[in-house]
Amino acid sequence: MSHPLLLNLHGLSCGYHEHRVVQNLNLHLNAGDIGCLLGPSGCGKTTTLRAIAGFEPVLEGEIQLADTVISRAGFTLAPEKRRIGMVFQDYALFPHLSVAENIAFGIRKQANCERITDELLELVKLSHLGKRYPHELSGGQQQRVALARALAPEPRLLLLDEPFSNLDGELRRRLSHEVRDILKARGTSAILVTHDQEEAFAVSDHVGVFNEGRLEQWDTPYNLYHEPLTPFVASFIGQGYFIRGLLLSPDSVQTELGLIRGNRAYTWPTGSAVDVLLRPDDIVYAPDSEQKALIVGKTFLGAATLYRLQLATGSQLESIFPSHADHQPGEEVGIRVAADHLVVFPVPGSIAAHVNLKDSGVRRYSSAN
Repeated sequence: MSHPLLLNLHGLSCGYHEHRVVQNLNLHLNAGDIGCLLGPSGCGKTTTLRAIAGFEPVLEGEIQLADTVISRAGFTLAPEKRRIGMVFQDYALFPHLSVAENIAFGIRKQANCERITDELLELVKLSHLGKRYPHELSGGQQQRVALARALAPEPRLLLLDEPFSNLDGELRRRLSHEVRDILKARGTSAILVTHDQEEAFAVSDHVGVFNEGRLEQWDTPYNLYHEPLTPFVASFIGQGYFIRGLLLSPDSVQTELGLIRGNRAYTWPTGSAVDVLLRPDDIVYAPDSEQKALIVGKTFLGAATLYRLQLATGSQLESIFPSHADHQPGEEVGIRVAADHLVVFPVPGSIAAHVNLKDSGVRRYSSAN
């Protein structure tokens, strides 16, 4: 069942004086959904979050919350009138108040304050710590207190600015799942800002990938990985590498790894030079294959091993082998391509151009491309 539209950013541009940090941004979030703004440092995701909160002015476009315009050029509804909650990177808890008092701070004048506080303490699994003070808690516990405090006034939208950045890796992973469960249990809509893909995918229903102030794609985690719309998204999400190819038909490309066929059809002219996206799980360990690669590096991951491979042309790729297939740098191994998705992009300025596969190389796209 689809939910009504809650947040709508239309043609949004934000920045300082003549410098546009965010340009022509369009995205929407349905009620009850969790969205994420993902991208490298300085890409505009935090500026966007601050504009939604009312802390940054809008230069162009507008922000609508539940059909009400809350920001446009020359107009900004005060943050305290937006019914938007915020969880900051440093939690910003009151050190002189107990856990329960921190949670109740924004609703202390309500008759049902004690009941709501008790419910939230139970929801974030801190019922036994209500009388403690922030300095007596771990980082993960402080983060849950900050979340409960933001949820207490029942905001229409909750904003989370890098909420797990102060925590270690394992705690970050566990808490990101807990936060999603808490938000879904309350039916709270939320926007998260992070530069961590694993965190974004664990928490969010939709993720927006930012690149130099522009939104490259707003989509589900699955589609971002399997159906990237731009080379930047393809390379930024997961471990994406590109190898040059020659389009032989709408659904087949000739590469230095052989002919690759997929389940997508492309309309560019036959003979066009294209870049084919390959991920580590697309390169399969195949001892009997005629296609060989030289191992130049390896990283043991437990259940699997990530190998860095060099082809005869000098190109390098990565591949995930089962952990029992234990090989050493300097060995040659058989591989094959198992990439039925066939995600390709035209080489800029070279549609129908001839391509020398022996000199193709493997490339990662970056924000500079």
